[in-house]
Amino acid sequence: MQIILLTDVEKLGLRGDVVDVARGYARNYLLPRRMAETATPALVAELRRVDAQRATHEARTAEQGSEIAEVLGKTVLRFEVKAGPTGSLFGSVTPSDVADEIWRARKIRVDRRKIAIDPIKRIGRYSIPIEVFTDVDVEVKTLVVPEGGELPPEEELAALEAAEAEASAAAQVEAEHVDIDDVIAEVLSEDESQSLTTADEALPEEAPPGEPSSEDEA
Repeated sequence: MQIILLTDVEKLGLRGDVVDVARGYARNYLLPRRMAETATPALVAELRRVDAQRATHEARTAEQGSEIAEVLGKTVLRFEVKAGPTGSLFGSVTPSDVADEIWRARKIRVDRRKIAIDPIKRIGRYSIPIEVFTDVDVEVKTLVVPEGGELPPEEELAALEAAEAEASAAAQVEAEHVDIDDVIAEVLSEDESQSLTTADEALPEEAPPGEPSSEDEA
């Protein structure tokens, strides 16, 4: 079925994209979480109209692109976001977020598809590459800051990231260790069950009541 994304969805598309997805994926995941809405002809037409209107604010010539690039090169974007103690975001900063902030700060429209980043998932200082026009590129300095706070020095950011990576690796090793223990326990259980079956087969059959056993005959 066709849906319109209401937010950037990794490996699927950007906000405002019309995409085809499995009906179950849409109904069980995207729609209940308000990440998308069903694409109707009226909504798609309105989306196209808004896109065309926004495009009038984008660079149309290399000269305009150079002027916009000069402005963006002097711009510092700032996002205050909720983050955990190790600097991981509760969410992410996406290309659509960057495009929206550029519009808010500078009233300049850039094509979200030409903002060359994966979703940012950690606090930090970033240089975001943007293609403003053909062969006209710029890097926009961007700060992703913990809500209500400021960015720590680079050394501390690196230490936080290293600590999180170490914790994640330890958790993975622990999970693998648990899996191995489960496999060993299952093998031992199977061996024990097989041993009991073999022992049962080795026992002599009991003679029916009133009939002498092989030992009595001997």
